[in-house]
Amino acid sequence: MPIIVNLDVMMAKRKMSLTELSERVGITLSNLSILKTGKAKAVRLETLEAICRVLECQPGDILEFRGE
Repeated sequence: MPIIVNLDVMMAKRKMSLTELSERVGITLSNLSILKTGKAKAVRLETLEAICRVLECQPGDILEFRGE
């Protein structure tokens, strides 16, 4: 898939665990894990906004397009 999820990179920069991010964003640990591993088929803009707010970043810091 040409969309790469760099959530782990931003979490490391902010020294935040998956559990802490899950609690602060308000989504389940399992759903956040699916997103982090790039296995999610879609992400709601509402969820992306909440993640960006908590991590103090832009959507482009988390999602990257790599064309083939």
